[in-house]
Amino acid sequence: MPELPVVSGAEAVRALKRLGFTVARQRGSHIVLRRGASGCVAPNHRQLKKGALSGLLEQAGISADEFMEALHS
Repeated sequence: MPELPVVSGAEAVRALKRLGFTVARQRGSHIVLRRGASGCVAPNHRQLKKGALSGLLEQAGISADEFMEALHS
């Protein structure tokens, strides 16, 4: 598994959109994304800590490799 980079919440949401997620709603600094029956909540912060990003990927059900590929495409 590759080391997760330091990304912003907006960059994480952009990568998740490339993987088929859509923004369902936003309340404050949290963005709720959905893909079919699964979903995840992304904090809209300047920098996501590695633990927060790891938890986000686990919620979304995607691997770090998939995320890295979507982030750089």
